[in-house]
Amino acid sequence: MADDPLFLKSKVIVEPLLDRFIAWPYTVAPVQSAMNLAFLQVPLLESYLQAPQVHVAASNNPELRGGYFINIAEERAGEVRDLLAEIKRDRAHILKFAEAVVAGQELLRANATGFDLSPLYSKLPPELGGLVEVAYDTDNQAQMRFTEPLAYAGDLYQESRQKVQLSFETGIERPFVLSTPRLPSPDVLELDIPFGHAGLAELFRARVHPTTLGHLREALELNDAQAERLAGMLTDRPGLAPDRHIDAGGRVRYFGHACLVMQTPQAAIVTDPFISADSSAGDRYTLDDLPDHIDLVLITHGHQDHIVFETLLQLRPRIGSVVVPRSSRGNLADPSLGLMLKALGFPVIEVDDFDEVEFPGGKVTATPFLGEHCDLDIRAKSTYWVDLAGRKIFVGADSSGIDPMLYRHVRQHLGTADMAFLGMECDGAPLTWLYQALLTIPVTKKMSDSRKLSGSNAEQAAAIMTEFGAGAAYVYAMGEEPWLGHVMATTYNEDTYQIKQIDEFMTWCKDRGIPSGHLYGRQEWRW
Repeated sequence: MADDPLFLKSKVIVEPLLDRFIAWPYTVAPVQSAMNLAFLQVPLLESYLQAPQVHVAASNNPELRGGYFINIAEERAGEVRDLLAEIKRDRAHILKFAEAVVAGQELLRANATGFDLSPLYSKLPPELGGLVEVAYDTDNQAQMRFTEPLAYAGDLYQESRQKVQLSFETGIERPFVLSTPRLPSPDVLELDIPFGHAGLAELFRARVHPTTLGHLREALELNDAQAERLAGMLTDRPGLAPDRHIDAGGRVRYFGHACLVMQTPQAAIVTDPFISADSSAGDRYTLDDLPDHIDLVLITHGHQDHIVFETLLQLRPRIGSVVVPRSSRGNLADPSLGLMLKALGFPVIEVDDFDEVEFPGGKVTATPFLGEHCDLDIRAKSTYWVDLAGRKIFVGADSSGIDPMLYRHVRQHLGTADMAFLGMECDGAPLTWLYQALLTIPVTKKMSDSRKLSGSNAEQAAAIMTEFGAGAAYVYAMGEEPWLGHVMATTYNEDTYQIKQIDEFMTWCKDRGIPSGHLYGRQEWRW
């Protein structure tokens, strides 16, 4: 079997781990990773060890879905204790850096009173030396700006923290990614290799192109037991869908959540890939339905349901470039998506508003993204305008319609869209659910609850359409599909506020003769 031509089985999934927690953007970017390790993950592990049974019970309570509870059986608490001890021992310098960030901010608040800041450099904690600049904004408020490339080059970014687990998609919802670390399991192939390892690209290339077990064993540096486990993940028959390419015209396919696959015979564009591997489900497009080559992947923003490493790593061998919005460079809340993905081996194009990226037969224009980030100064977010096969498609992600004039400006600049894809998660999670570890001054619950990860409600979506004059409107990115639960942890019913708002918007569109839809599962448009 070592030399037989083989493919990776359709239902293989990868979970990239960082200190055994699932990797997501704010745990990969080194400065933000330090903050989350020190002020979220370590306290979470300590809380679990005080009362494992409470965490397990809460994890299985539907009313607490998406809460910060560790769903690991009490009999494995010893392994969690060992993990915590390992983190405190091996990541002590990272934890100390996070404490230094808080101390640095406290120093500025106490001493940056509008006068010269240069005397403060010598008073900053030594862990920050050479990594930050202190500066006032035009409102005379002082902040630290981090030099991110140096953070990646130093010991804050340790590939030794990274490993991957390979297993099969079972259709059973996995534990919530933000809270539950992944321990070793007999049904999982665990590899102590970093996310950017060349062997992973060889493995995932085998979804499309045949390889051999012998080649993969060498590329992934496997021992005998690991090679035997990997052999069970390979097959002599690829699961590729015969209609994954088109011969003429244009096509858009909805793959679930915020993932759109836009194709012509010459090119393929994918937005925010978060794709099921459950090829037996029959109610969705899967990794088997993707084209063999993807010219551009468009990332709208850095939330964990839009940069999904378990999908992106599988696509890396077939991606031409990943297009990401440029960050504000050095802001604690706004890590560079470009630096992050480059560190993982992806080819990256960074864009600002109205920058253009051409692909064979078409063009993508980056357009502004408004709101949905709890009023934090986060610039690494973009919507996109895609010109493809004679159609203009607006990819709106979670951008809000709170200021409809923005969309009037976009229309004046780019014209009228034929199709608009809009997110309507209009009652999102509060500020502290995602950003707690980055806040160096605590906020009250009332403040946090007032600042939500929310997109457009019905009135705002209607205002976007009024300004755009788009030919059709489709609501997506709602996190409703069953294969998203381990990341989204959303629960809707017909009486949920968001669903009622979508229904109201659908009625608004119908009354005006605008084709519309509330997307779920899969859908296709051809022309």
